[in-house]
Amino acid sequence: MSEPQSATTPHHDYEKVLSESSKQVASFDTNDKTPLQRFQHFLHSSPAAVPLIVLVLSLAIFGIILGGKFFSAFTLTLILQQVAIVGIVGAAQTLVILTAGIDLSVGAIMVLSSVVMGQFTFRYGLPPTFAVLCGLAVGAACGFINGILVARMKLPPFIVTLGMWQIVLASNFLYSANETIRSQDIEKSAPILQFFGENLRLGGAVLTYGVIFMVLLVALLWYVLNNTAWGRHVYAVGDDPDAAELAGVNVKRMLISVYTLSGLICALAGWALIGRIGSVSPTAGQFANIESITAVVIGGISLFGGRGSILGMIFGALIVGVFSLGLRLIGTDPQWTYLLIGVLIISAVAIDQWIRKVAG
Repeated sequence: MSEPQSATTPHHDYEKVLSESSKQVASFDTNDKTPLQRFQHFLHSSPAAVPLIVLVLSLAIFGIILGGKFFSAFTLTLILQQVAIVGIVGAAQTLVILTAGIDLSVGAIMVLSSVVMGQFTFRYGLPPTFAVLCGLAVGAACGFINGILVARMKLPPFIVTLGMWQIVLASNFLYSANETIRSQDIEKSAPILQFFGENLRLGGAVLTYGVIFMVLLVALLWYVLNNTAWGRHVYAVGDDPDAAELAGVNVKRMLISVYTLSGLICALAGWALIGRIGSVSPTAGQFANIESITAVVIGGISLFGGRGSILGMIFGALIVGVFSLGLRLIGTDPQWTYLLIGVLIISAVAIDQWIRKVAG
């Protein structure tokens, strides 16, 4: 008669199989990734890498086609001047999109703030410095209203900001009576309104204070988003608001602060816009909302929220600037610029979906 099998054997066999299986999975995860998968992981951990690569390639291609004149200090700083307003508004848009929202009212808020600065100075005779502060307050107030409607009333950001865009746009035209304040009048009475349009020459390079402000703003926001609790909470809210709430983040307060700051940055863009065009025009910057979203999307910031870098946004804005100026210097039809930018937008979203599979 054979001896009975030990009762502990099946258990030990199960542990042995489980241990070997875990080792095999670990070995697969660490050693069996293809170069393409490693590259995919790299892009997932460095979201600004894709737009940076595209920007470098764009510069190289136009540099080869156009020769040395494209790489002159004047040409490269001209690109920076052209994207300064988009870069500032794009910074506001980035903050909102990182929370999985979107702000269609950024352009209208920018223009209304600039109109308030001009009208308060020339219609009411207020000191220009105080008028600028009033314009900044109007921009922040518009953003605050957006934040309240999104955070407290739980309305979809797309609908809220679409409605705010229409309201602010109409208010802008009604308040200004579609009147443009001329550059000559501003130069004589309120030169501070044109502050961001003043030039700083460094050899052949021509930098405006608007460009310098854009660079400093992006650098400051990059630091805040990556090295402060507020910045980490922005990403957490965009990634999973319910999990962020459970972790102790006040999601409503965060959203209100983000939309308010976005409105304030748009108002600063309105001040910079006066410096850029020299006048106060209620019809300027009408496509700033679309241009800012374009810069954000091409910059690799996920429209689903919680992933991306504000540096990618500035690279995205520069890519559009390089294509616009490069194609103009070649002498092609301007419609080619829109066509290529459209291709870039769709490609950027497709790449973002592909990169997101790493986290899936």
